[in-house]
Amino acid sequence: MSIEYTVLSPHEQRIQEEQQGVKNVRGRERVYEILNSYKATRPRIDIERAKYFTESFKETEGEPLILRWSKALQHIAGNITIYIDEHQLLAGRAGYPGRYGILYPELDGDFLDLAMELLPTRTESPFDISSEDAKVVIDEIAPYWKGKTFHESLTKALPQETAKLTYDPNDPLKSRFIVNETASFRSSIQWVHDYEKVLKKGFKGIKEEAQQQLAALDPLSPVDTMEKVPYLQAIINVSDAIVIWARRHADLATQLAEKETDVQRKKELQEIAATCQWVPENPARTFREAVQAQWFTQMFSRIEQKTGTIISNGRMDQYFYPYYEQDIEDGRITDAQAMELLECMWVAMAQFIDLYISPTGGAFNEGYAHWEAVTVGGQTPEGLDATNELTYIFLKSKREFPLNYPDLAARIHTRAPHRYLYEVAETIKEGSGFPKLINDDEVIPLLLAKGANFEQANDYAVSGCAECRMPNKDTYTSPCAYINFAAAVEMTLYNGKMELYGDETIGLETGDPRDFNTWDEFWQAYLVQQTNFLKHAFVQQHVIINLRPKHFAVPLGSALHDLCMKNCKDLHSPSIEGGIDLGYFEFMGYGTVIDSLAAIKKLVFEDKKITMAELIEALKCNFAGKEVLRQLLLNAPKYGNNDSYVDSIGKQLDIEALKFTKKYSKELGVHLDLRLVPFTSHVPFGKVVSATPNGRKAYTPLADGSSASHGADVNGPTAILLSNYHTKNYNYRERAARLLNIKLSPACVAGDIGTTKLVSLIRTWSDLKLWHLQFNIINQQTLLAAQKDPEKFSSLLVRVAGYSAYFVDLSPDLQNDIIARTEHATI
Repeated sequence: MSIEYTVLSPHEQRIQEEQQGVKNVRGRERVYEILNSYKATRPRIDIERAKYFTESFKETEGEPLILRWSKALQHIAGNITIYIDEHQLLAGRAGYPGRYGILYPELDGDFLDLAMELLPTRTESPFDISSEDAKVVIDEIAPYWKGKTFHESLTKALPQETAKLTYDPNDPLKSRFIVNETASFRSSIQWVHDYEKVLKKGFKGIKEEAQQQLAALDPLSPVDTMEKVPYLQAIINVSDAIVIWARRHADLATQLAEKETDVQRKKELQEIAATCQWVPENPARTFREAVQAQWFTQMFSRIEQKTGTIISNGRMDQYFYPYYEQDIEDGRITDAQAMELLECMWVAMAQFIDLYISPTGGAFNEGYAHWEAVTVGGQTPEGLDATNELTYIFLKSKREFPLNYPDLAARIHTRAPHRYLYEVAETIKEGSGFPKLINDDEVIPLLLAKGANFEQANDYAVSGCAECRMPNKDTYTSPCAYINFAAAVEMTLYNGKMELYGDETIGLETGDPRDFNTWDEFWQAYLVQQTNFLKHAFVQQHVIINLRPKHFAVPLGSALHDLCMKNCKDLHSPSIEGGIDLGYFEFMGYGTVIDSLAAIKKLVFEDKKITMAELIEALKCNFAGKEVLRQLLLNAPKYGNNDSYVDSIGKQLDIEALKFTKKYSKELGVHLDLRLVPFTSHVPFGKVVSATPNGRKAYTPLADGSSASHGADVNGPTAILLSNYHTKNYNYRERAARLLNIKLSPACVAGDIGTTKLVSLIRTWSDLKLWHLQFNIINQQTLLAAQKDPEKFSSLLVRVAGYSAYFVDLSPDLQNDIIARTEHATI
């Protein structure tokens, strides 16, 4: 099924060419060979990491946790099967050739045995596993972890009233998607390492630093003996572990080279061997060594722990640039060779699939999602523009080699050069969803307000969907709550109950709204429900902060953090002196809530076009036979159109949440900032919320992030930006990322005129000091054709949340959600 309309994005054009049998690899034979070896295959589970991790933990019971973790990593490094892929120039993977996922039994041990049957058949991101491996998981791995996992400890520790909003009382493995904890399916939120430390010092230098600190400890001090000695020994162990792992790859490359008959491949394998023998143990000397050292560090981090969205890559165009610049000057490398090395990393990155065993985790991250953000552009620590020639190589790679890895993030500031903005816009126009944009003029002042200095704030890296990290200043890793405020609207309408749960009172009893006489009565009742949700989210976080260090340690991540090394504290410690603890809570269904409250205010209390009784009756029957009333609701004022009537409600919702966290975050010792970044969770969160007063049908997706409700934004992209601007409270520092999706037709950005218009839109967004912006540039017909004939559209990438994914890998619900987003034909 070819696409038959006039203006296609370059991404759509390539897909059409593929359907016609045209192959254009653009000089990328190597990376396309690797890509085609696993493309469109179902991932399978490799159990070796789980097996060796469990073996080690059985042997080290009673020892300090960070020491046990480091010994487990040593055991894995020495025993896990290693591979060097055919055609690859880089070494290092954590599982089978092809697409693979690995297990983290310290997280999932309480339901690993159940998951082995469900994973191959589930709708969201299924995985295959051999019967032999499944048996090992069920008989050998899972039994050890029963009763020891964080999830089990958390379910026991939460107060009953909090647990009622968090888990299904009949099955604590299932989330209620109301006040949803996210700490039980990942051992850390998104993170960025200080990779430059590895490139400059090597793990030999990091080990020597730990040894010197160890030798300088007071042998009579109980704190040094009980806390600092285990920490520093763990740093030494993990430094040894990653070097062992690298040297095993060097040995394998040497063995393969000896057997290789192709002269060119033999030379490549010999170079791989020499590189792995040197890095990451020693400082990198060349661009190739820098890339390999970073890749080893990145991959070993995945073996170490399950980080939400995977450890991000930081500012690659900054820390790789000195090696690139020197190699170019010395004639050691060309731009094409540098790009090939990077793209060898991209195709290797795409093979690791972030496996979520938990049904909740799987629902949060559809499409085999992980997004190791690479940050480009922005400013130097001194505050100067940071773009360089390597910046443009990253952008060029994204335009010419459409792949969903890495996730490219472009920092934008008011002094960004025109060439940079132009090439960013040209890359966005490709239509694969890259890069996402992060606004220095919003982020940097907030980091300063929260305690960073100028150099630290200027040097932030994008992490996860839309967040940012200062690698040696940030110290908070506890995953935080996602709060379904659309459920608060429903509980206000039904006096603390939800249609899905029948007669069970889940929220607070705020009265029968049919007895309310004024809008203010309804508004105050809603705020009671919202505040109750916030209370229990903060109770959750208090428990999580204090419980996690008993279950998780991260010696590699700690070795790469200046403050961890200075204080001899694991990164997962509740607090680290000198650090800034930046957490969050998630406002789920923002557009849905605003529009629902606006409809009630306008139609029930002001215009009196419908009664509260009529509204509730229509909602309870999901609008069956009530289409006239539903059309009234759908045509009520909607967020996303620069309408002050409805945007003022959004601003008030925002400020009520900000006031709560401003008052109570200090009790936790954390900045728990208001955030609107849903991943794909607006879909499962919608599945527990019945019909809402904005005209939304029951159990369909909520509005995502700070985007408008589906189809509600009818006044164009600039109006969406202005609604975002008018609903923010810039006088509060307790705010964080707002994810904003905009979908444009390829026709409206076609040609140089289209690029100019897109650059202008980006500058407007920057001037408004909005945090995040990302685009889908795609025709609606393409999405519909791909849904109907997925085999012919296996290469189609779409922007989902803070990441892009293959459209055919998404569940039907999420596909429909993307299709339903408003496609704007003009800017």
